[in-house]
Amino acid sequence: MPWRIVVGLKDGVRDARGERVKEEIRQHLGIALDGVRTLDVYTVDAQLTADELEQAAAGPFSDPVIQDYAVNAPLAHDFDMLIEVGYRPGVTDNAGRTAKEAIQYLTGRAFAAGEGVYTSVQYLLSGRISEETAEKIARGFLANELIQRWTIVPANRFDRSRGLPVSVPKVTGGAEPQVRKLDLNVSDAELLKISREGMLALNLEEMKAIQAHIADPAVQAQRAKVGLGAQLTDAELEALAQTWSEHCKHKIFAAKIEYTDENGANQVVDSLFKTFIVGATRDVRKAKGSRDFCLSVFKDNAGVIRFNDDWSLVFKVETHNSPSALDPYGGALTGIVGVNRDPFGTGRGARLIFNTDVFCFASPFYSKPLPPRLLHPRRIFEGVVEGVEHGGNKSGIPTVNGSIVFDERFAGKPLVYCGTAALMPAMLHGRPGHEKKALVGDRIVMTGGRIGKDGIHGATFSSEELHEGSPVTAVQIGDPITQRRMFDFLTIARDRGLYNSITDNGAGGLSSSVGEMAEDTGGFELHLDRAPLKYPGLQPWEILISEAQERMTVAVPPDKLDAFMTLAREMDVEATDLGQFTDSGFYHCLYRGEPVTYLSMEFLHEGVPQLVIPARWEEKAPPEPQLPQPLDLDATLQNLLARLNICSKESVVRRYDHEVQAGTVLKPLCGVDNDGPADGPVVRPLFDSFEGVVTTHGICPRYSDIDTYHMMACAIDEALRNFVAVGGNIEHVAGLDNFCWCDPVKSDKTPDGEYKAAQLVRANQALYDYCLAFGVPLISGKDSMKNDYQIGDTKISIPPTVLFSVIGKIDDVRKATTMDVKRVGDLVYILGLTRDELGGSEYYAMRGEVGRNVPRVDAASALARYRALNAAQAQGLVASCHDLSDGGLAVALAESAFAGGFGIQAELAQLPTEGVLRSDTLLFSESQSRLLVTVHPEQMAAFEALFAGQVCGLIGRVIAEPELLVFGCAGEIVVKAPLATLKEAWQRPLREL
Repeated sequence: MPWRIVVGLKDGVRDARGERVKEEIRQHLGIALDGVRTLDVYTVDAQLTADELEQAAAGPFSDPVIQDYAVNAPLAHDFDMLIEVGYRPGVTDNAGRTAKEAIQYLTGRAFAAGEGVYTSVQYLLSGRISEETAEKIARGFLANELIQRWTIVPANRFDRSRGLPVSVPKVTGGAEPQVRKLDLNVSDAELLKISREGMLALNLEEMKAIQAHIADPAVQAQRAKVGLGAQLTDAELEALAQTWSEHCKHKIFAAKIEYTDENGANQVVDSLFKTFIVGATRDVRKAKGSRDFCLSVFKDNAGVIRFNDDWSLVFKVETHNSPSALDPYGGALTGIVGVNRDPFGTGRGARLIFNTDVFCFASPFYSKPLPPRLLHPRRIFEGVVEGVEHGGNKSGIPTVNGSIVFDERFAGKPLVYCGTAALMPAMLHGRPGHEKKALVGDRIVMTGGRIGKDGIHGATFSSEELHEGSPVTAVQIGDPITQRRMFDFLTIARDRGLYNSITDNGAGGLSSSVGEMAEDTGGFELHLDRAPLKYPGLQPWEILISEAQERMTVAVPPDKLDAFMTLAREMDVEATDLGQFTDSGFYHCLYRGEPVTYLSMEFLHEGVPQLVIPARWEEKAPPEPQLPQPLDLDATLQNLLARLNICSKESVVRRYDHEVQAGTVLKPLCGVDNDGPADGPVVRPLFDSFEGVVTTHGICPRYSDIDTYHMMACAIDEALRNFVAVGGNIEHVAGLDNFCWCDPVKSDKTPDGEYKAAQLVRANQALYDYCLAFGVPLISGKDSMKNDYQIGDTKISIPPTVLFSVIGKIDDVRKATTMDVKRVGDLVYILGLTRDELGGSEYYAMRGEVGRNVPRVDAASALARYRALNAAQAQGLVASCHDLSDGGLAVALAESAFAGGFGIQAELAQLPTEGVLRSDTLLFSESQSRLLVTVHPEQMAAFEALFAGQVCGLIGRVIAEPELLVFGCAGEIVVKAPLATLKEAWQRPLREL
């Protein structure tokens, strides 16, 4: 019989978790409770003695100073309603796994097959509350019904002698594993039905290509040799679906696009990826010649550039949007631990040095009715932040850079970008560390976690819009502890030369990882029945495509297999030999000795039909509004500082550990009180050198409402000016593009697909143009192309969004620059030209407008400016530097001032401009490539000499009075505001989140 251990705080000890839940129930649901207390429950389903359970409860499960425990007895008392929340059967329970390991260490023996520990939380609610209200609280806030279950018990029905009945949420039994045969000799309508009901995300042309392939007599003859018939198996169709999915195959970026521009001129773009992204990097590298620092681009899990003679720098940014829409915590946690595996599995392995994250949400204060199946934006906000926090912090990897963008259209699907950088030995065992290759005869070994139903159809699910049929099984919950242990083991195995190649089990699981690695050899033989499972009952096709987390696949030479397995056992990491790589030319899987798949490697990887997408551009920007200038610009600035896209994100930043590994030189927050918004971090990854790494990003989706070409250009420029603002070397920086788009394929569901496809073309054109102009190679990236919600007649599409991340080098971290003003009397300069460019600005959005005058980037002048700034930083001429972005000059002045604790006096008459502009335009224009710099007076001549012939204006000075004082072009005071007032306006909106 299962045991039940309940742990809770002693009476009189403050329950901070309960207090937080009480307040959040009030904020989320408008339900006021008198109190909330919480208890942790461990259901132990294992053959243990009463003494062993008592030791576990008193030892690792509770703190005797502040907690009480009970074994097979209740602790709950003095409540009106009890809600117990736990995971559904089959859902990853990290706390339960850790508890199981603790008991194993305590008893000195392993759990038997099928035994386990399962966790839940009891919420003891006090107040006048009905069961109906309790159900609302459970369903609407405490639990996510996709992955959790709950029990509600009023106090008058609670058995105080026994507590709640013991229930074990484990997967039991399941259908006998079998391989189903599929008859594809059916009508077109039936083919589409097979795709739709199987959650395959394959269109009719793709289904017909598979139909024709399996009907080929030569193919049937090959299959007969291994014992397969003329019908495709379920595992084969699933493998083709995940390999051909938009998520994995990037079919839209590989499509042939028939583009018509605004003048009616026609152009055929044969692959956006090859034309604009690969093309940009090719041309940039050619232009750099001997200065080229790229080592591995577009052919591995992450991009690799040179850091110095001994080390290489690895970087990857991924998206995890669809899972985060269904389960924000699990989706984001999986996003961060998943992207960790990309740099780690690049080349022959790399040491992870930092994480980044960027989120796009609807307002957490969203008050409109939500369509079916959408979670409230606040719940998504809090779940995603917590997921990334737990994934990064528990993995021992600092989170050093990020941002949050708000737009109501992200209510349909949030965007969750997670990135990881790593350091790789330049040479490893006599060859470059970024090179790897599986060899014929190498053993296929899976390491790390076990396989479960979680993550099944993750790749195909992420290739569609969110709809009523989106599968529960797509949700995964990552386990950073298991993954960290696996990383430590594989690092030692790498250093001992125990494997030839490595990759992660991400989208598509074994199907993807083994299928991709086998391109090196031309085939493989994989035995699915050997794979370790979390629980019995999985079908062979589920084992093949499950995306259950914390798994890597490695190619181990036969003569090193024993050493590899021995090391795994010593480090308590599960490793399983599943088969071998071959040169057969076939994707060959077996289950209990019987064939499950026998697909041509060529057809699997090259057989998907190329999409043909029509694209037609038309200008849809609204007219430039004719608005009166506000009478009170002080109040306008305060309101702007309080906007969600500008205000402080400190409440989020403080949840992330940016100090672990002790290499973060410039933190996400800086200034006299360490609460100013840094432009970017500087990380020192090697303690025997002052060389550093800088990473920054640009993202500005609201400009897409006017023109995606300039949105892309502005994102690139924003990333680069943040990069140079902190001291990054503009000559040693690489970029990553992450496209998140609404569906651009014209259909009944997307009648405006031609326009959305044209927006995509224009963004890619800008990516090529500006990467070439700035000399920035692209080394990696990702696209997520179905970011829409559609149930019934309700469709919500995200604004076309590109996150442009950059990573590069700073030669000496001691010369890094922060954004806070440093000293009274310092001179305040503006670098760059201010234009009438309020289109898509925060100022216009605050006034309910979009505008037409979108900011445009002059790359030639910007590049000269950034090079000159680097020279000034190298000579120690810059006291502070801050980029101008959301909110323009006024926001940059305010942030630099209150971060440094000194005031600024500035004159708009001295601002370099194009034409005569109003005060509000001068203050709030979002013209690109501009930087606010302060310089000690004694450095004035040397600084100005470096910027001779460039746009550089001395507009003011740092003052002792704690205020922002700005004079208009006629000498009148247009802004006079205490720094404390401005800072409070900036910090207040998200302080409590």
